[in-house]
Amino acid sequence: MSSTKLNYEGVLLFEQPFARVPYENYRKVFRATQRNIERELGNVQTVSNDLLQRSKSREVNLEDAAKSVDGMIGRVENLKRKLSELQDTAGKPTLDVTRERLQHLMAVETLQTTGSLDFSRWADTRLDRWLVDWALRTGRENTARTLAQDRNIETLVDIDLFTDIRRIELALSKHSCTEALAWCSENKTALRKIKTTLEFELRLQEYIELARDQKKQEAMAYSKKHLVSWQETHLPQIMQAATLLAIKPSTTCGPYRRLYDDSRWLDLIQAFRLAIYNLNSLPTEPLLNLALYSGLASLKLPSCNDRSSHNIDCPVCDPSINTLAREVPFSHHANSTIVCRISGKIMDEDNMPMVFQNGQVYSREALEDMAAKHNGMVTCQVTGQTCEFSALKKVFIS
Repeated sequence: MSSTKLNYEGVLLFEQPFARVPYENYRKVFRATQRNIERELGNVQTVSNDLLQRSKSREVNLEDAAKSVDGMIGRVENLKRKLSELQDTAGKPTLDVTRERLQHLMAVETLQTTGSLDFSRWADTRLDRWLVDWALRTGRENTARTLAQDRNIETLVDIDLFTDIRRIELALSKHSCTEALAWCSENKTALRKIKTTLEFELRLQEYIELARDQKKQEAMAYSKKHLVSWQETHLPQIMQAATLLAIKPSTTCGPYRRLYDDSRWLDLIQAFRLAIYNLNSLPTEPLLNLALYSGLASLKLPSCNDRSSHNIDCPVCDPSINTLAREVPFSHHANSTIVCRISGKIMDEDNMPMVFQNGQVYSREALEDMAAKHNGMVTCQVTGQTCEFSALKKVFIS
């Protein structure tokens, strides 16, 4: 088995979302914990301050004070129970997933070459992860679950994330913004950091639907509650939306017809998908496709587009893969490598290239093997020309 030194940094190029997804999940657990603590301890602080003020003015008796203290103890015990449940149901499982994924990445640090058996096993697991990722992105959830269970990699793939994405996208396709807005609320701080306007677009769409149904009073109330707060950055769109109340959905006026157009729901699905991918550092293309692109780009040559020079051992020349290869640039080689069209082996000083009179070149080993089977005669695979092996000439590459 041939071996090359393992490029650890190159391996990790594809692994950012692998570690980022459980990190984002734990951030949600942390924020939920923080909200519970702030709410419950805030109430305790308020009661204790009130009790302190009344005790200073001698307006409290021992019975009332005891009830207040019992109430504060009850709130703290309730908080402890909530935090314990949150840790057991979400916190600990997420930390376990994070730990297992980091251990999976750390395992490759100990490997030195790509030819080792351990790296082959690690690479097989990575390929299984990429196949699950591809299946989830293309709507094949059952296939993804079956593969993950069969390979025992449930903690190494993001089935729950893509199930959530699918659920929200399905709701948007049914003209409901409720699920997507709830997701925006859960991730408000993170969405603000990546400067997405998804929440505004969702609010605008709900307003448009009220205008479509001619519910003018509800639409105006909705605008005051949810759209006016965006006026510093979206005032032109808000003003245009306000005009919708005077315009029917059947309008032929371009700007307002586009607002009423159902294609906006498809735009919202794309915007949501882009936002959640950005939040979790997920590429818009399946990881399997990106890996194929990078591999094909390192192999693609101008001759791969020439049917007469196709190589049976070249992945780029394979008809089923060539479609993907069309989208990638040609590889850059400082020194050319000549490969025999018959055997697929490299032609060098130990396997000299031999040329027919028509200019077609093949390796000496392949032609010697052909001559041994056909009484010293060799045939050009491109033109069908036949001649004696002794009539061929060597080619010296400078």
